[in-house]
Amino acid sequence: MTHVFDQTPDAPSLLDPADWERFRGQAHRLLDLCVDRLMANREHPWRPLDAADREALKLGAATRGVGVEVLVEELSRRILPFATGNTHPRFFGWVHGSGLAEGLLSEMVAATMNSNCGGRDHGAVYVEREVIDWCRRCFGFPEGASGILVSGTSQATVIALACARLQALGAASRKEGIQALPRLTAYAMTGVHNATLKALELLGLGSSALRTIPGSGGGGMDLERLARAVEEDRQAGLLPFCVIGTAGSVDLGLFDPLHALADFCQRERIWFHVDGAFGAWARLAEAPWCELVQGIERADSLALDFHKWMFVQYDCGVVLLRDERTHRAAFAARPAYLAQQSQGLGSGEPWYCDYGIDLSRGFRALKVWSALRAHGSEAFGQAITRNCRLAERMAQRVAETPGLRLAAGVRLNICCFSAAPESWELARQDELNMRIAQQLQLSGDGVFSTTKIAGGVVLRAAIVNHRTNEADIDGVIEAVSRMRITLGA
Repeated sequence: MTHVFDQTPDAPSLLDPADWERFRGQAHRLLDLCVDRLMANREHPWRPLDAADREALKLGAATRGVGVEVLVEELSRRILPFATGNTHPRFFGWVHGSGLAEGLLSEMVAATMNSNCGGRDHGAVYVEREVIDWCRRCFGFPEGASGILVSGTSQATVIALACARLQALGAASRKEGIQALPRLTAYAMTGVHNATLKALELLGLGSSALRTIPGSGGGGMDLERLARAVEEDRQAGLLPFCVIGTAGSVDLGLFDPLHALADFCQRERIWFHVDGAFGAWARLAEAPWCELVQGIERADSLALDFHKWMFVQYDCGVVLLRDERTHRAAFAARPAYLAQQSQGLGSGEPWYCDYGIDLSRGFRALKVWSALRAHGSEAFGQAITRNCRLAERMAQRVAETPGLRLAAGVRLNICCFSAAPESWELARQDELNMRIAQQLQLSGDGVFSTTKIAGGVVLRAAIVNHRTNEADIDGVIEAVSRMRITLGA
């Protein structure tokens, strides 16, 4: 059957290439440069942009285009060299995932398809459903649980806490707002992910609604203090609505006792959310690390990132919800122009726009689906396990190196230590550790971030790079030791 849109148009598009073969050649050239860059990841640590580099990025009025040849030259010379540096094996700063070679392929296909995954009946939404269902099974959520891919844990937390708020206040709160309703309170360990505070602010509850509960001897929040805080708030006329369990704290990789929190929330009829931004993926690792996440399957909601410890390209997070009906009730809104159809492109229910904030959504699922198809979850579990063992190796090297000392025990994949003499006053110690971090970044020897433990600044390594090996750990500790001496310690 011949369709009218199969016929050759009379005039070329204003924005498509005038010569597709010429475009193909330039695209191949750029693809080769990108593959070369990934292959030579050790040769490309983070590098800063100087004034000339920044000047070259300016668009000005951008009235006239430069053409594909000049664009490819600029992409290769002005953009590609100035990444965050997290593809490099000695990048340990913050919690930055490393990216996969398969991500280059999947992102190329996703860009070509240019799918809107807010809904409708097309291939991309079925890929996302498969990714969500794989996540559901991975984390032990029941049949019928729902989920949605989002930009990251920050957005996932907003969605999860919006569902918890709806369950506490009822569906009418979507229309009437929360001003005249009881003030809600939430509870989490001291040092909970900052996404929780932002979510409470965005949901109109305010960051003061969060009660931070100090840790017990095991590192997770003290359950007796949690129980007292909930009871005191109830007696004050407040409405405790959510407990946020942490599966891998940002600073130290600490875990709450998830089973015990689930029991508490069940008794108290409070929503149980788990922040698993990166630590939840320990579920794929070998023992003892997988044991840290026992109980995560009992959460009412779970937020985590694929772009951290599952190594896929930025950005991609996920939120899982135990109760699909509550999830949908918190977000569904279908005006007439989005009315359900029984067949055709407008069918394909359910639509993801009814489960989150965005109507227009990119094809994030393809890079996750591609990663799992290419490697399988066992390979990711092995990579995660290796990162944890490398963190233990770093702690061992710190303990063996004169002048270095651990600031905290290693529980997962994070190692925090100081390179400053204990005899120095605290401000001087802080300055040295900060300068070491900065100088190592500038030299290309390795990237550490810093944090505060017991009031003092320390070096922090979060090992979430599948390319890191034992030599990288040994080499970067040697670099810290050299820099320490250079800076006069």
